[in-house]
Amino acid sequence: MPIDVTFIIAAFNAEDTVRHAVESALAQEGVTVEVVVVDDCSSDATAEAALGLASDRVRVVRLDRNRGPGGARNVGLEAAHGRWIAMLDADDTVYPDRMSRLLRRMRESDAEIAVDNLDVMDDAVASTRPMFEPAGLAAMPEMTLDKFIEGNLLFAAPFSLGYMKPVIERRFVERHGLRYVETLRIGEDYVFLASALAEGDRCSVEPRPGYAYHIRSGSISRVLERRHVAAMIEADAAFLRGRELDAAARAAQAKRSRSLGRAASYLALVEHLKNRAPIRAAATAIGNPAAVGLLRMPISVRLQRFARSFRAPEGQAFE
Repeated sequence: MPIDVTFIIAAFNAEDTVRHAVESALAQEGVTVEVVVVDDCSSDATAEAALGLASDRVRVVRLDRNRGPGGARNVGLEAAHGRWIAMLDADDTVYPDRMSRLLRRMRESDAEIAVDNLDVMDDAVASTRPMFEPAGLAAMPEMTLDKFIEGNLLFAAPFSLGYMKPVIERRFVERHGLRYVETLRIGEDYVFLASALAEGDRCSVEPRPGYAYHIRSGSISRVLERRHVAAMIEADAAFLRGRELDAAARAAQAKRSRSLGRAASYLALVEHLKNRAPIRAAATAIGNPAAVGLLRMPISVRLQRFARSFRAPEGQAFE
């Protein structure tokens, strides 16, 4: 039987959550599904947990070295057989009607890509809320490159549009040679979807949540460092190289570049202040005065925004 959708799950030390992710993918209604779990050289029983699901629709690929989320997803792309490809994090889940709704929306709008809203599920306090205001997404039935870039500015909102998990036609991926940047451990989802949108095809937007993003205890303890932002700036430069953006996308990219520069300066400023290096701190402040304004945000807000914007795979710190 032809496979409609391949769910790709890049998993690292996710033995406690991967089963729920796989089961939610297999529970999709009205479509045929396969799940490819790529175990990114875990040190726990992630692969065994996935293999324990007795189903001919689940395949597990075990990597002999850690390649990071982008590398693991690339392996999944190579292994996919479905007409459509959907990414699912190993510590998240999807609702049963998600794929049927997204595929119907794509057919109606003649699109090869679709994204939808997410529910943020805080497991510690058992709360659920939409990540994005549904009415706002309803007013944006199509995601364009400029809208997506402008929705990925650091510090602009608690969550960026880069959190959206695209469903994309496999032929489109193969035709344009789309792959994740393996050297980028933070923001690889953003670059992948931006690259797809830059090819000019249509991307439908579903305002109702179909994807459940789980926040678990300890998930906001990771620290974003200057080198991470530097890698994002470098990845943006590579994305722009050889591409001619329209005026709206160029303007959005200018805003994003300023936000990345401000974040890099802010992190440098904090580092200099912690190291009691006032001269270096002053030089950084003079070089990018906008970074000083970020110091006025309460530290808890800064930490939450950093952590929510760049969640590492379950059990894996930023590298």
